[in-house]
Amino acid sequence: MNRERLMEETRGQMPLKRWDHTIGVMGAAVELAKRFGGDPDKAELAALLHDYCKYWPIEEQRREYAAEELDPDLFNYDPQLLHGPLAAEVVRKRYGITDCEVLDAIRYHTSGRERMTLLDKIVCLADYIEPGRDFPTVPVIREMAEHSLERALVAGFDSTVQFLVEKGKKVFPLTIVARNSLIDEIGGRTGPKD
Repeated sequence: MNRERLMEETRGQMPLKRWDHTIGVMGAAVELAKRFGGDPDKAELAALLHDYCKYWPIEEQRREYAAEELDPDLFNYDPQLLHGPLAAEVVRKRYGITDCEVLDAIRYHTSGRERMTLLDKIVCLADYIEPGRDFPTVPVIREMAEHSLERALVAGFDSTVQFLVEKGKKVFPLTIVARNSLIDEIGGRTGPKD
């Protein structure tokens, strides 16, 4: 499928404000890919599709998620987490996206994962720092992103965890695992997935 049609179909899945966010994530992902030696084309594609299912009704997301036989443990956490893994499966089937690296970057853009790949990091961080984001710690995270994907992502995950704790919500364990893995990577104890 050509890029213009894929953009048009993705835009049709969300309200205008979320489309503006998606465009911002695409730009940030390409910039981060160029800065840190990633593939700008893969970064742009994963960023384009990262929120594909986000605005489907939650019951539809739950139904489709279950039909895809994805990890049922996710149902025990905030429903906002469903759209990443679901989007990866939907775009694989609908559009023939077969690049596992792109699909994983879509799948893990909200939670992160242990030993994130470069593309995982780029898309996840781009989602945090795109120009339309205005949460209190985003300027610091953007500054960190000038020099280190890993440190910026740890700060992003810290912000997410703090927000969830303040709201009295559960924290998805994979986010803590991702954060800890990044800290190990910063300390030189592990590396990203190959």
